[in-house]
Order: sequence, then C-alpha cells, then structure tokens
Amino acid sequence: MTDTVDEVDMPYDDDASQQQKIEALQERLEVLESQNEEMRDKLLDANAENNKYQQKLERLTHENKKLKQSPLFVATVQELSSDGVIIKQHGNNQEALTEVTDEMREELEPDDRVAVNNSLSIVKQLDDETDVRARVMQVDQSPDVTFADIGGIEEQMEEVRETVEMPLKSPEMFEDVGIDPPSGVLLHGPPGTGKTMLAKAVANETDATFIKMAGSELVHKFIGEGAKLVRDLFELARQEEPAVVFIDEIDAIAAKRTESKTSGDAEVQRTMMQLLSEMDGFDDRGDIRIIAATNRFDMLDRAILRPGRFDRLIEVPNPDLEGRKQIFQIHTRSMNVADDVDFEALAEDIQDASGADVKAICTEAGMFAIRDDRTEVTMADFHNAWEKIQQEETDDEDVSRTFA
Repeated sequence: MTDTVDEVDMPYDDDASQQQKIEALQERLEVLESQNEEMRDKLLDANAENNKYQQKLERLTHENKKLKQSPLFVATVQELSSDGVIIKQHGNNQEALTEVTDEMREELEPDDRVAVNNSLSIVKQLDDETDVRARVMQVDQSPDVTFADIGGIEEQMEEVRETVEMPLKSPEMFEDVGIDPPSGVLLHGPPGTGKTMLAKAVANETDATFIKMAGSELVHKFIGEGAKLVRDLFELARQEEPAVVFIDEIDAIAAKRTESKTSGDAEVQRTMMQLLSEMDGFDDRGDIRIIAATNRFDMLDRAILRPGRFDRLIEVPNPDLEGRKQIFQIHTRSMNVADDVDFEALAEDIQDASGADVKAICTEAGMFAIRDDRTEVTMADFHNAWEKIQQEETDDEDVSRTFA
C-alpha cells in the first residue's frame, strides 16, 4: 500500500519557515532521485545477469537434449532402386533397404555417405571426405634432410632425382623428347643404407605434396578397410597434386600371393590389388609420383614390379670405401674432431658397415668424449665406438639364437 502524504515523515519541523521547508524538501528530493538512479542501475545489472543465466540455461537444455538423443551411424549408399535405397552400414558391413523422401532421393547417388538412425532410416547426407587416417599421412612440414646429407649412393641419388624430382620441376623436358616420365621408383637393399633418407630429401627438395605411409598401416581387421584407405590416399594425392606418395616397407602388403585361405591373408591381398589398380589401372593416375622402399625385395609379388607401376628398381647397397669416408665427413661436420682422426683409415676398418652404422659410430664417439669430460673427439673414440656397436650386434645375435 502506498503511503499517503500524511504518513510520510517530513524533513522539517512544524515551526520551520516556508523557505526552510522548501530547502529541506529539495534536499530530500535530490536524495530520493539519487537512490532511484542507483536502484535503476541495479535493476539493469540484474536484468543483464538474468539474460546471461537464461542463455546458459537454454544452452545446457539444448546440450542435455542432444545427449539424450540416440547416436547416428555412418553408412554408404549402395544402390537406388524403385523400392527404396540400399545402404551399407560402416563397421559391421550390414546392408539394409530403407525408404527416403522424393526430395532426398534426387540428391543421393551411389557411394554417398549418409547418417542413419537406429532403425537405419537416412537422417541426412554427409560430405564426401577422405579417411582422416589419409589426411594424417600428409606431411605438412618438410623434413630437414637434403641430398647434401646423403653420401655413398650418388648413382642411386641421381636416378631418384631423375625419376621423381625432375618430372615435377621440369615436365617440359619430357614433353620435348616425347616420352612419359617414369611413374614410380622402388628402393631396395639392406637396412640402414639410406632408402628412407632419399625419400625425405625428395620431400625437402620439391614443392609437391608429400604423403608418407608404412605398408603395415594399410593392413586392417575389417574386410575392405585397407582397400578403402588406399583409395582415399590416392584420392587425397589427386586433390593435392602434384604429389609424391612414399610407401615404406611395402613388402607388408605386396608380398607374393599364395594359396592361403585365411581371412587375414585374403584381406592383405585385396589391399594389394587395390594398390595395383591405383598405381596403373584404368583411371589416369595424374601428376603423382610413387616411391617405395623395402628390405625384402625377394618377397615382392611380380605384378607390382612390372614397368608402369615401378619403372625403376634401384638397389641401394651398403656404401663402398669412398662412400663410408664421405658419410663420416657428413656426420662429423658439426663435431669438434681432433687432428689425429683419419676418416679414410676409419672407413677401411669398418668393412660392410651401412650408412646407419657410420652415423651410429659418430654418435657413440661423441658420447665417449662426453664421458671423459672432453669437447674434442679423438681417433680412439671412433675405434671404441665401432667395437661397442659390434659387441651389441653380437649380443643381439646370441639372444636371437637362444630364443630360436
């Protein structure tokens, strides 16, 4: 109930003059106006706070509603028929016939990705995106390896550059001669000879998109998954061409076909057949170069070795005497080496050593200097490093024979 004038305490005495009464009332009015302004500001702040919590409530209510909804499953459209749409659900490869609206039927095509609910009814169409695993294999930052960091295999290096780098940098040279550039190169040889380093140098020296994978990454549990990943990898390469695809340890999926009836071997062979088709099938590969590497050349299927798939089969052997000397010089460029170090003598002492062995010797020699609190690496350090590496290899061989 609103107070009447008679119920309000006046800010003056009854015997005050008229002027005093007016001044007192003006002071009271100013105080009331100030309080009113302050209350109005508080009301605005309260309304703003209320709006903020109201928006938060709506967002949480929406999220709660979404969390209560059943998840959607990803499927692929197999066929459009008069009875409906045949879809195959990913993961379990379950096929189903479902009906769609006329509007959605016009938008759908075979191989489209769609989202389906628990009753396998199509809810919406999804974008056709390549497998995320294929995207992960794309190299965004070039390796810090150049051809200057590789020694002892100059001839092989030149062949790789002719096969992969030259067609990307100077395609007009092949057009002038009237030939198609080599489509792929297979590097084979013992472990540690520089096959992967050659691929890294190509990735560094060219502006092409570089996609790397290991053969074992293409082998999957479910039927068709490995072949799909191969398709997605080459589709990614076509989207980003010019591109270089590097397959390390290709023998994991390209071994000789056998009469084995196990599901695992059959899936590996399906993946290999998809790879064969992508390398030299009916469709044009485009401006895509392929580099592959393996330590087991004897295990590869003949179909993948024929020209058109791998036009160059390059053996990368262990370096010779001059090659080992050159590799020593490369890996000691940033080391503080004593004057008594003779790289030619070291190269003669380590017969049959690979390039990786030489790098390991340089690292171990530096560790011997660090243990002795020295900043200079001596000839004795290199000899001790080679003895240590040989001893480790002997111990590994003994362990292998023990468990054989």
